[in-house]
Amino acid sequence: MLRELKTFLAVAQHGTFAAAGLHVGLTQSAVSAQIRNLEQTLGVRLFDRTGRQAILNPAGQRAVPMAQEMLATFSRMAISEDASEFCGELRIGAVATAQTGLLPQALLRLRQQAPGVEPKLVPGVSLNLLSQVDAGQVDLAVMIKPPFELPKELSAQVIRREPFVLIVPRSVEGDDPLQLLAEHPHVRYDRNSFGGRLVTRFLREQRIDVHVALELDELEAIVKMVECGLGVSLLPMAGLWLEHPLRVRVIELGELKFYREMVLLQRYSQRSQPIQQLFARCLESQA
Repeated sequence: MLRELKTFLAVAQHGTFAAAGLHVGLTQSAVSAQIRNLEQTLGVRLFDRTGRQAILNPAGQRAVPMAQEMLATFSRMAISEDASEFCGELRIGAVATAQTGLLPQALLRLRQQAPGVEPKLVPGVSLNLLSQVDAGQVDLAVMIKPPFELPKELSAQVIRREPFVLIVPRSVEGDDPLQLLAEHPHVRYDRNSFGGRLVTRFLREQRIDVHVALELDELEAIVKMVECGLGVSLLPMAGLWLEHPLRVRVIELGELKFYREMVLLQRYSQRSQPIQQLFARCLESQA
């Protein structure tokens, strides 16, 4: 019945039998057969079928968290209490700055202490990674702390706090960050990203109406745009740009300083697993 539960969750997530089949490696007819078998065993229908769509009905919605917990419980049965004996894949989601910052040394420590672990790195932006952890598509994620309350099933452990600074082209004079923001074009950290929302809140609190010259989410690219003279930018002290000779001026915000917090996101039901705890310790050693 575990296969049926996995297929059920795939249909619930992807919305059609065909899409779920691509995800779990089954034909559409095989997916249909497994769902029919599950519904017959439970004695209830889990989906309302509308054309090709399979929409969870109330019984299906109630079954989703229970199915997730049953599969998680089964997975824990096969895990040794000694993390060094763990063998298998650990799916790790990570934002770009974590991939080049926290993760390399953390993964090296993980391999030294649990050589049987096979890390699979899944790149992404924080909002997508949150959804993937919630859906069980990745085991955990290193990402930016969301500016909203997390679902009760998820746990976020703060790993690092990264202060925001103002960067300006070398040719720009002055050291007052608020004045520079008001007077120069702004290369904006994508306002839809979790980090960009922090910038939006800061600008609103300081009552600064900036002229946006460009908006993007990649920190290294933002630095490059500022180097070329496209404008000034508020961004966190994180990323590969800090490892090279600076071609911009970095102005600290002083009493106005605010932070981006990097967190380790995982499901509460899995955070007590030895391999999850070991990975958290490896990360903390690099923070």
